[in-house]
Amino acid sequence: MRLHRLSLSAFGPYPGREEVDFDVLAAEGLFLLHGDTGAGKTSLLDAVAFALFGSVPGVRDQAKQLRCDNAPDTVHTEVSLELTVRGRRLRVSHSPEYLRPKRRGGGFTKQQATASLTWLDGDHAPLTRIDEVGRTVQHLLGMTKEQFFQVVLLPQGSSRGSCGRRRRTARSC
Repeated sequence: MRLHRLSLSAFGPYPGREEVDFDVLAAEGLFLLHGDTGAGKTSLLDAVAFALFGSVPGVRDQAKQLRCDNAPDTVHTEVSLELTVRGRRLRVSHSPEYLRPKRRGGGFTKQQATASLTWLDGDHAPLTRIDEVGRTVQHLLGMTKEQFFQVVLLPQGSSRGSCGRRRRTARSC
């Protein structure tokens, strides 16, 4: 799997639209996500996971608050990831369920969750059903979201390592 571009809007701590061009970052080989505590590194990894699976790892998914509290009402919450997997280039996007102001009158209404998968290298029809997108991503990656979270995304911000024991040292697993 090779990531090309991540786009997110009103997601996590990011109130506007942000883009990460992984092709530019990886032009010289490996790259490192580096920054101070609270800079948003884990949120970017959450965005990758959310684009692929429509959920984020660990207790952050149980909070169900993926929309940025500081986002303007007019900005739609969505994460989109362009990637190549198994020789196929595609774009997968997810938007969470969230409350937004009603367009007419006062109060709020529920914005339904959405998903889409667009093939960028062929003439296959795009997928727009959440369950179809999920099954297709799982098939392409060859792993469930739980396996992806454990194997690829190591538990960010948790008190347990991937071996399930409390972390004591880097060699405790």
